Amino acid sequence: MRASASRLWLRRLQLAEYWLIAQAAKAAIWLLRLLPMETALGLADRTARRFGPWFGRHRVAVHNLRLAFPEKSEDEIRAIALDMWGHMARLATEYIYLDRLFDYDPAKPNAGHIEAIGAERYLRIAAERKAHIFFTAHVGNFELIPIAAETFGLKVTAMFRPPNNPFIADYILSTRKSAMGSLVASRRGAAIALARILEDGGNVGMLVDQKFSEGIPTTLFGRPAESSPLLPKLARQFDCDVYPVRSTRLPGNRFRLELEEKVTLPRDAEGKVDLVATAQLLNDVVERWIREDPAQWMWFHKRWNLSAPRPGRRKY
Repeated sequence: MRASASRLWLRRLQLAEYWLIAQAAKAAIWLLRLLPMETALGLADRTARRFGPWFGRHRVAVHNLRLAFPEKSEDEIRAIALDMWGHMARLATEYIYLDRLFDYDPAKPNAGHIEAIGAERYLRIAAERKAHIFFTAHVGNFELIPIAAETFGLKVTAMFRPPNNPFIADYILSTRKSAMGSLVASRRGAAIALARILEDGGNVGMLVDQKFSEGIPTTLFGRPAESSPLLPKLARQFDCDVYPVRSTRLPGNRFRLELEEKVTLPRDAEGKVDLVATAQLLNDVVERWIREDPAQWMWFHKRWNLSAPRPGRRKY
């Protein structure tokens, strides 16, 4: 009984802490809204570069960069880490200005903040009456990708991972829904929800660059990394086309959104989509993107396996 009461009080204290953090975040957002967009983004960038190295996540980022780029000097590694903090701060602040940042006009494709590559693919896919899967990574401002799809008449249900803080999660979800269409939270039942959409001939999108405990054994930058089996399993079940799409941050608060041509999915001896080879293919695409501009990836995520694998892991 005492243990149960203790857990209840701890939960209440945690919720109180989450609430206070959320209020502070909302206050910061309110203050930023008072500033011009360019000023707010620049301020966030400079602040993150200064204070980011104070946090433990900075050590994780530097360690991961050393693993991925052993050929780079310490000065190069630390410069990328600082650039990453600036990028991440801009990404967080850009939530406030999504409606202003995405100003793409097909009639004037080079006039605004967005440069779209593969516009003809969006239109072609939107006209196809079959299911598709789109994947991306935490590069550039990936939140702009679903908005681009909507602009071209392509309805995509995006899977997202909500923050642990429920109050911030509610705020972000409401912000995303207002601009990005349908969303599915990455929790129990998400796979079933996505499968139903594909079964009905719909389109789904997902991020594929985070660690998935007890996931498919793959490599990233030549090092062991567990990857989610969800996209490979859905691709095998519905045998649908899979497209890479990425966002790249450009100078002057501009972005390049690129929908690449569909990938050729590896097949096993029976002609079915090979789960392990497909998961590795996704990693290879993501690694190519990261190598082209390392500072635009989320290096403070613990992506690699740094300990011995657990016994009795599942087989794919």
